[in-house]
Amino acid sequence: MAYPSVIAEAATNNLDALTAPGAPRTRDGQFRNPARMHKMGLLKGLSIMVRMLFDKPADTVPRAAIPVHAMTQQQLLAAPDRTLYRLGHSTVLLKLDGGFWLTDPVFSERASPMQWAGPKRFHQPPISMQDLPLLKGIILSHDHYDHLDHAAVMALAPKTEVFITPLGVGDRLIAWGIPANKVRQLGWWQSTQVDGIRLLATPTQHFSGRSLTDRNKTLWASFVIEDREARIFFSGDSGYFDGFKEIGRRYGPFDLTMVETGAYDPQWPDVHMQPEESLQAHIDLRGKVMLPIHNGTFDLSLHPWHDPFSRIAGLAAERRLPLATPEIGMPMSIMAPLETVAQQQWWAPLVAQEAAARAAVA
Repeated sequence: MAYPSVIAEAATNNLDALTAPGAPRTRDGQFRNPARMHKMGLLKGLSIMVRMLFDKPADTVPRAAIPVHAMTQQQLLAAPDRTLYRLGHSTVLLKLDGGFWLTDPVFSERASPMQWAGPKRFHQPPISMQDLPLLKGIILSHDHYDHLDHAAVMALAPKTEVFITPLGVGDRLIAWGIPANKVRQLGWWQSTQVDGIRLLATPTQHFSGRSLTDRNKTLWASFVIEDREARIFFSGDSGYFDGFKEIGRRYGPFDLTMVETGAYDPQWPDVHMQPEESLQAHIDLRGKVMLPIHNGTFDLSLHPWHDPFSRIAGLAAERRLPLATPEIGMPMSIMAPLETVAQQQWWAPLVAQEAAARAAVA
């Protein structure tokens, strides 16, 4: 498979894999992580799958409605530059230098290859795809179903100028019918510019694949996003690794880090971070304010739905580190997030309601 980028040969040590441009691959064409992964045996994998399907705790899904602020196109067009809107999970809308950028857009009812089964949304998107304004670009971190939504990509393509993807993910889009001249594929540490916005792909510790036969055939990445005034980090999905320190050394400090905080479990430590690790990643990146993402929309693990919010808020408070947790659809200034986002913990009343309901039943 040919890519419009230089791919580094498989590195002989972790440092080379972390710092070389491109992305290391094994001889069978699969991409690999900079750090060695723990191998999960077949029996353990099957046991996790059975529990995820048939024995999940009841509190992985909220009982009460998550607050959502409806958005309009008129509101977005009138918003000042460097305004951010969290639409759910890892989908974030950014207004930078007059243009709109969308990360990992997922608008489907389920994060699944079929819409009759799989993780179902806790809430509807705060704006429809039809009502979104023209998009300067869409940034895709990897090809998992909770990040790469085929229906959303196809619906948004006519109003999107460019798609920025890791290596191989762009080939998927082209195979789906997206014009090749709209797609820019990047390896780690490679960058591109779109009307003054610089986008640079950086390493993550994760994996890829949309079926049983294509594991790690496409790359996964985080992104540094820069306009004239703001520097933003978008983590995509990742386990904790030394790469965050390297990214922070090269490109920090960041005005805002959007860091994965959700869908974690001790049984898969390599590919998703515990909240303690998410906060450490933010520190490694030399971030000023952290926005926890990858939570609050889909049931993808065994922890309570509110656990990512409660734990990261407590940890940030202990360390006296600024944390931004806007409600879905609420506008937030990238440069002054704590001045524009109410500081109450919006999930706390919902958790209290659920606790009261359980007590009443007991």
